[in-house]
Amino acid sequence: MAGEGATQKASKRRRPPTIGTGKFKPLISAAEVVDRLVAEAPLPEWRPHQDPVGELVLTLLSQNTSDTNSGRAYQQILARFPDWDAVIAAHVNEVEDAIRVGGLAKTKAPRMQALLAELRGRLGDDWDASLLRTMPMPEAKEWLISLPGVGPKTAACVMLFSLGRPALPVDTHVERVSKRLGLLHAKVSSFNAHDLLEGQMDSELYYDYHVAVIRHGRRVCKAPLPICDRCVLADSCPSAFFAERGGPDGATGKRARAKRAAKRSPKKPAGRPLRS
Repeated sequence: MAGEGATQKASKRRRPPTIGTGKFKPLISAAEVVDRLVAEAPLPEWRPHQDPVGELVLTLLSQNTSDTNSGRAYQQILARFPDWDAVIAAHVNEVEDAIRVGGLAKTKAPRMQALLAELRGRLGDDWDASLLRTMPMPEAKEWLISLPGVGPKTAACVMLFSLGRPALPVDTHVERVSKRLGLLHAKVSSFNAHDLLEGQMDSELYYDYHVAVIRHGRRVCKAPLPICDRCVLADSCPSAFFAERGGPDGATGKRARAKRAAKRSPKKPAGRPLRS
């Protein structure tokens, strides 16, 4: 019996978190989030981006940088090399130099070459990725995630923006805003966030939710502190009720602590810093 009880406890600990079981419960649905954000500012119409291979490369370049910088790096790759085979054959230093404007070139260059080499091995010399258009969605996602350096966000970007198939990419902004709204448990991993969010709305809303929430996260629901007095979701956001305490989820943010400490501390006269 003791062993059975221990097993039950262990299974409870391993059980994945579900929506609304954390500090906050959602006060608003994903569909209403879209309605409010789109009413505030209409979204651009969906248009296909790159081919699947190009979208994979562009998404890799977009990691930890701005859209502007990643776009420049992608254009530099296209200008420097005649095709993807040439990128694979090039010395890694050449690839680094081409994408340097996008940041983290020493990390991204070898990853890009490994990704492209794997894609050529799977797709053949013609780089035909049309099989992703007809694969069942779970198989297509698994095919993409099994590529080196590709996670669920990159896979979803390819499915949504290149192939026009229903997938919801969850980047850092989407994850942060969704957790502050209580639509995701605070401890849900980025990997699991995709399926949990997709399950809360019709597939027709995936593009709208992704684009609208990213824009909202960049402009209003910022990290580390949101601008709640400008937020059209604030009256239905449990985190907004705690923003005065210094941060979302009732946590005291570093910036808020620094501001309060500065108010309490007497101003020091200006002078040359002391050397230790």
